[in-house]
Amino acid sequence: MYQDPHRWSLTFQTYVQLTMVKMRTAKQQRPIRLTERSIYSAKYCFVQNLYNCGYMPHSEYTVLTEWFQWLIENLELNLDLIVYLRTSPENCLKRIKERNRSEEAGITAEFLDVLHRLHEDWLIHKQFEVPAKVLVLDGDLSLHDMCKMFDEKKDEILLKNNSHSNCSLQVDTIS
Repeated sequence: MYQDPHRWSLTFQTYVQLTMVKMRTAKQQRPIRLTERSIYSAKYCFVQNLYNCGYMPHSEYTVLTEWFQWLIENLELNLDLIVYLRTSPENCLKRIKERNRSEEAGITAEFLDVLHRLHEDWLIHKQFEVPAKVLVLDGDLSLHDMCKMFDEKKDEILLKNNSHSNCSLQVDTIS
């Protein structure tokens, strides 16, 4: 997909959508389902980026949008909470370089900046539908401080005071 996004963006994002719907509709074994991303972040951030950059033609964007609309209107894909680990693009890039994973080698500061802005547009400025409460956490903290913050916010993150028997959370972060 990254070598030829004009050719593969629709195929890739269709598969992402399918995979996320399968995960979300699978029988839930535990009271909380935690996912790194959701069908919503795929659409409002990653598909939107491909379309904005000209990698996805309008016709393909329309097809994915129609599928997305049908899925959220006809399947039980509701989220109870979105945890947004708000991290600066600079810090994301620093962490990517520290991890030194070959599959992340081509990620640029510009790409991270665009994804950051799209997440901000969606989750903070609400330019797209936000399907659940958003808990914004500081992703720029050190690992030690993030662990402390997660411990302090544990009940809120795990929806301890929620009456739902099966909850679904999405954690959104670029890095």
